[in-house]
Amino acid sequence: MRQCGRLDVTVNGGKRGRHSTSGDPPNKDIKKPRKWEIHFLPDYPEGMEKHNLEGARQVLVNEMMKKKPNGSLVKKEMDMTFALRRKEVVQDKPAISQMVQRWPALFTESQVYYEFSRVVGKNLRENFFDVLDRFSPSLMDLFRNKRGLTGQLLAELLHRTKTTEPTDIRCLCLRGLPVILGDDPSAFFKTCSDETVQDSYIQTPVGLLCIDEEGPQLNPSKVGIILEGRLVMDDLDSLPQAFCILYGLIYALHLDYPKYMKNTFTFVQQVMLSLGKSQLPPKIQSLKNQLSV
Repeated sequence: MRQCGRLDVTVNGGKRGRHSTSGDPPNKDIKKPRKWEIHFLPDYPEGMEKHNLEGARQVLVNEMMKKKPNGSLVKKEMDMTFALRRKEVVQDKPAISQMVQRWPALFTESQVYYEFSRVVGKNLRENFFDVLDRFSPSLMDLFRNKRGLTGQLLAELLHRTKTTEPTDIRCLCLRGLPVILGDDPSAFFKTCSDETVQDSYIQTPVGLLCIDEEGPQLNPSKVGIILEGRLVMDDLDSLPQAFCILYGLIYALHLDYPKYMKNTFTFVQQVMLSLGKSQLPPKIQSLKNQLSV
């Protein structure tokens, strides 16, 4: 298969046994699906070479510079260049700033959802919000019954939930999940009154920027997405929308879950989206059991 040029095999060529680089362990930098990607490293479309796909990529860049890009053209070219893009993010691991320049269409809401579907074969938006809404009543009950310091933090979130509108309930659940799972939401949810003040998020590898001139809100007026200390998407309408898009970008850009939110993102992956092994870490398994009662 390596001699036939299969990308998902050749990417790890020379990394085992007698082919290993001197001094490197045989499993160093092995590139393989880690989050149940079904199209981890696909081959180029039949009859297409890299230079053909680079031409299509440039068409995309030019189209995205227009005030109103042609959505159908963008999707067509993004579908065609999927293999080239995956090769870049998996093999080359470029900086986020470079990806923004080379693939500007990838940092739009519709293309994040399409890319997640290309990688995983699932509808991210539909699955994410369907399960979140189904879990919401049980999560709120757990939040109310929790005691100790965790209970105090959750009680504060419950107090700040002003209505029973779906968006507010979703905000409560997404804010409370990392608390109940022992993550550090303060490292993930960044708050400021002006997105131009980069000091508040420049050290954040992965996070959401909650922008509100009136001070910290459970559901801020604007939300941005932070990757590698850079605001890659802004002016999103709600925190749940931004969280869902960010999760899609993690798959699209082959990013690791941040350590301070690992339990939360693993819960989204394995419990909410059913991606991965049935065996769960104890803390996540316990929460799943409580939600299934």
